[in-house]
Amino acid sequence: MSVSIEEREKLFRQFRHSVGAPIRQIELTDEQLCTLLEISIEDYAQYVQEWLIEHQWQSLLGHNLDTTDMAFALSVRSFDFMTQYTYAYSKQVGLQSNGPWELKKDYVEIEAGRQVYTIPAGREVNEVLWITPPATSQALLANYGGIDYGFGGGFAQVGGGVGTGGPGFSRMGYYIAPAFDILLTAADMNLKNRIVRSELVHKITAGPNGTKLLHLMSTPGSKLSFGQGIGGVGSSINMTGCQVWYHYYDTTPENVDQCRQDNPDIIKMPNQVPLAKLDYADFNEPTKTLIRQLFIAEAKRALGRTRGKFGGIVGPPEAERTMDYETLISEGNEEKKAVLERLEARLLRLSSTSQLERGAKEATDLNTAMKYRPLGFWVY
Repeated sequence: MSVSIEEREKLFRQFRHSVGAPIRQIELTDEQLCTLLEISIEDYAQYVQEWLIEHQWQSLLGHNLDTTDMAFALSVRSFDFMTQYTYAYSKQVGLQSNGPWELKKDYVEIEAGRQVYTIPAGREVNEVLWITPPATSQALLANYGGIDYGFGGGFAQVGGGVGTGGPGFSRMGYYIAPAFDILLTAADMNLKNRIVRSELVHKITAGPNGTKLLHLMSTPGSKLSFGQGIGGVGSSINMTGCQVWYHYYDTTPENVDQCRQDNPDIIKMPNQVPLAKLDYADFNEPTKTLIRQLFIAEAKRALGRTRGKFGGIVGPPEAERTMDYETLISEGNEEKKAVLERLEARLLRLSSTSQLERGAKEATDLNTAMKYRPLGFWVY
């Protein structure tokens, strides 16, 4: 538990003053209060992370879990997307200034009608990338008529087309026409690929003997995909013959846990979703207020149990006192319940369902307001 001395003393002072110190003696040591503060933070984290699993589980599959860990994002100062992006990018381009593990790259080749592909054992997958057919190569070499068939485009670049030096197959047009023609053709093909091809999504599950299974959906070559499967560049219209690339780390059974710890962007199995351990030093001010309220409630309950060693009327007859320890316990229970109810209400307002309802209401109210807006008149 990373709590500075100043913050810890502030929390302890606020609790002691709330129950009557220094006028009344408080029968709790600093060690006990530290334990109660840890319990309060763990209760908050458990409550928020249960909400995460219930509401955000589907969005965690196949994504960078550090970025989509809503339990942590609700509690820290910023989402910090830029740092996460630069960290992943630096590893992919070979800089790796922030990590000791070598990031490698491999691919599986798509086969018609096959949905599941095996990733060898000993590889911790960092990211799966869907690579479309190389549009630049198609634009450069597709030189004999047609577009996106492996034989088309590039009339101004390579011999064999109109205006490039005759019907021969010389490459004089390649050295005469500007290279920008290739870039325009490649961009055009890339857009056509997105229009006529079906999109692929993926998930990774555990396989036998330490392997991993890469599932591609929809199944390439099925009735849900498009394309004729012809062309000079490996069935260039459909996805057969294309490659799905992925980044991975080489691991052994001895260092796989250390690799996962050092590289939080590794794709995990559904039973290995890493919920971040929330630390008090990373909380923002509203969350620290909730933690303080939970801490005071827990401390009141503990103080009530401590004083509950004696009950009823105690002391000599001339100085009798009535020990009412149950008041502290009931106050602590009620305050903790109220804090958790406010936290539940806040999380409910942040859920996707509530956000959709709010957006729909705003759109409806805007349309209603626009109906009463007077029409404009043209003045000539």
